[in-house]
Amino acid sequence: MDDFVSTYTNRIDAKGRVSIPAQYRAVMAVDGFDGLYCCPTLDRQAVDAGGNRLREQIGSSLENFEPFSEDHEYLSTTLIGESEILKIDRDGRVVLSDAIREHAGVSDAITFVGQGYKFQMWEPARFTSYREEAKAKARDIRRRLSGRAAEEGAGQ
Repeated sequence: MDDFVSTYTNRIDAKGRVSIPAQYRAVMAVDGFDGLYCCPTLDRQAVDAGGNRLREQIGSSLENFEPFSEDHEYLSTTLIGESEILKIDRDGRVVLSDAIREHAGVSDAITFVGQGYKFQMWEPARFTSYREEAKAKARDIRRRLSGRAAEEGAGQ
């Protein structure tokens, strides 16, 4: 499988190290990126992480803007300029930088959330709250889509 799936919570040790879930490490191995690419999320207090596919998605998004435009500069500053590449040790651990820990608000544990081509890292209690918000929004989206399908079916 080459998608990041499932949710895991792991402890952060006294040296700031955390084990990347084994399933995620397997995806990273297939992806071929040497390390873990991390950047702050744009809308939440979490960190996007992954490898080549995440970097390709960022690059594709940036291609929608003129290279020296203000919008391109804003996005590239945040998605590339504030990114970090963490080294994964032989035991599958990374050392979380102070910037990552501060942005995500983590101290002794971190939650990994699979999102297909990437995963996110969250402070566990904050993710629990966000997960409930996400489920409610997903139900709203499903209702809107179901209503739209019914309207299209009635119009035929």
